[in-house]
Amino acid sequence: MSGAARNKTLAAWLAALFGSLGLHRFYLRGLDDWIGWLHAIAAGLGWWGVERVQLYGQDDKLSWVLIPFLGGSIAAGCLAAIVYALTDPEKWAGWFNADRRPSVQAATTNWLTIAALVFALLLGTIAFMGSLAFGVQHYFEYQIEEARKISQ
Repeated sequence: MSGAARNKTLAAWLAALFGSLGLHRFYLRGLDDWIGWLHAIAAGLGWWGVERVQLYGQDDKLSWVLIPFLGGSIAAGCLAAIVYALTDPEKWAGWFNADRRPSVQAATTNWLTIAALVFALLLGTIAFMGSLAFGVQHYFEYQIEEARKISQ
């Protein structure tokens, strides 16, 4: 696959901003990357859970299962952004630019790469902890409600 070299900074920003849709994987590996499609499916399931909460309220048990998929997908994209931003330029060239025209600029780390790293740390932590707290809270509320039913 010849062509332009894959830029590390662009890949990190794509992963941080649109990682839940798998755009970073499509940029680096093409549209036939099945893991990129898994990101999009997980995000779609999570958004379906958000829609269910808006339609049926927070007592909808299916949404408790679906919403963490969105948080996990966002967190996975942010983790990919962190890995991309911290990757050594030689490793980056070997991973994604081995069969392309060599470009020193494509694999270098600059301030935009560091900004993507910081943003991914912030967003990934919020998404992961928020979805984890949502799922665990509703699970324990469900358990308490079932225990009340049994005790009566």
